[in-house]
Amino acid sequence: MTGMCMLPAAPGVSFQLPVCCEWRPTKGRWMAGLLAKERIIAPAGFNRWRVPPASIAIHLCIGSVYAWSVFNPPLMRVRGVVASAADDWTLTQVTWIFTVAIVSLGLSAAVAGKWLERVGPRCVGVVSACCWGGGFLVGGVGILLHQSWLLYLGYGVIGGIGLGLGYVSPVSTLIKWFPDRRGMATGLAIMGFGGGAIIGAPLKESLIKHFYQSPQYLGTIEQVPLKTDSGRRFAMVEGTSREVVVVSPNEVGQMLVKEQPGVYVVGTGRMGIAETFFVLGIGYFLVMVIASFSYRIPATDWKPAGWVPPEPTVSRSMITRHDVNADQAIKTPQFYLLWVVLCFNVTAGIGVLGVAKTMIGEIFGTTLPTIVTSSFAATFVLMMSVFNMLGRFAWSTASDYLGRQRVYAIFFALGAALYASIPWIATCQSQSPSVQWLIAFYIVTMLIFTMYGGGFAAIPAYLSDLFGTRFVGGIHGRLLTAWSTAGVLGPVLTTYLRDRSLRQALMDLASKVDPALFEKTFGVPVDQLSSLIEKKSITLPKLMAIAPPGTLDPSSTLYSTTMLTMAGLLVIAFFANAMIRPVDEVHHHNES
Repeated sequence: MTGMCMLPAAPGVSFQLPVCCEWRPTKGRWMAGLLAKERIIAPAGFNRWRVPPASIAIHLCIGSVYAWSVFNPPLMRVRGVVASAADDWTLTQVTWIFTVAIVSLGLSAAVAGKWLERVGPRCVGVVSACCWGGGFLVGGVGILLHQSWLLYLGYGVIGGIGLGLGYVSPVSTLIKWFPDRRGMATGLAIMGFGGGAIIGAPLKESLIKHFYQSPQYLGTIEQVPLKTDSGRRFAMVEGTSREVVVVSPNEVGQMLVKEQPGVYVVGTGRMGIAETFFVLGIGYFLVMVIASFSYRIPATDWKPAGWVPPEPTVSRSMITRHDVNADQAIKTPQFYLLWVVLCFNVTAGIGVLGVAKTMIGEIFGTTLPTIVTSSFAATFVLMMSVFNMLGRFAWSTASDYLGRQRVYAIFFALGAALYASIPWIATCQSQSPSVQWLIAFYIVTMLIFTMYGGGFAAIPAYLSDLFGTRFVGGIHGRLLTAWSTAGVLGPVLTTYLRDRSLRQALMDLASKVDPALFEKTFGVPVDQLSSLIEKKSITLPKLMAIAPPGTLDPSSTLYSTTMLTMAGLLVIAFFANAMIRPVDEVHHHNES
């Protein structure tokens, strides 16, 4: 077919790819020529250090996905603005958008790995820019129309495909340029992905605040007569019954833009999240296209000056001088053991990443309200990204000296202990609130995310040790299906266990409140608690405001079960890593 080329996928199945996958420098095909792999082969004497900036720029753009939790509160308040209204999306719903994006990342990377080896990183990078930027634009339309399926399609599916394409191209390219420093090379590429939230988090917060518009304020809860119907709150506004939300004094600190406590009319304000999506989509597209056109790849027979591939030794027993193609790699036990290693490492981290801002607010926001504000939580997300980024470069570089297997053993042994310590910290905070527990939590989570980032960064080098560098792009792409699986498993476990803990905490706390006071506050008797929970009219801070003196706030312990579960997953990953051995020579690539 004119303007298309065929990419074999499975027996009897082919994908049609754009003409950019082949260089055909004929009239009318100038763009195809600009994107072609043959066009970007570096000339002799090319300085390889010119390549990392383009790789880092692309990963900084797509790495903003790690700041997704910044979007959680605004997306949960699109209609209510100052608080969640009955028709607003839940934490589970908005977290699933992030989950779909990660799943799409892994699946697209699995397909794109072999395509990348054929068409080159420039073409893949441009397609990635179109998908990632376009996904934001479609998602923004979904927010304006309050249609969640457009958010899932835009940010989740289309944007997720852009993530996968943008992720694999820099990694494969840098490994080829730095065969002598594999860990450092992958650390450089993936460092940008981990650092994406460093720029993304404050940028997103600033844009949301810029476009924010306050809803109509009616007065304090004492001043405004309220009616409760099927869990929803209503007030008379200019002779018309209008749905409202109530903001308690305890909830003010968690607002992105500070408002006074009281009653607000639903649907009269603007969260600013849709406009933020539009601006980000255009910006990311432009940066990624420019970076893609900066790519260069080495000639097939290129090697760093003076470098000789190391001979296998006892200390380098895991490093092969042979290549294994992608089809053979998936027939080895090493591939699946690494799959488990990556999947469980990502599951433990990504579930926390998706709800990071919400989590720190719930654990410390009510007991330390003057410290753990919305701005503090945003800074927490930012610092997670900083340590995530630093860990990617530091640990992957260290793996060049310590060995990949030994570094992963450290990750999982120490990580399991750190995850298991969080429930203890949360319990101590609940029983005896103190800044020292916040500091301890901060240190623990930052250490966790250095290893989470390091685990990501060292995986491509681990693959190149076991399977060689020639086909590492395709193998890495297929291994990223573990990321897709973790993208579902992590958020599902986190939100399910958190929601179960929250519901139980609400029921336990409501049972301690005076029934008459409960009905006076919420307009319905306590036996209608489930209806209030469903319509988001009741929260732990609202219940704590009328709880008997001396009642312990259960907010700090909402994630305890989740953290213990993640620790268990890292223990399994530890043993999977310990079982990895060099690849049998029967799988080595034979040129004949």
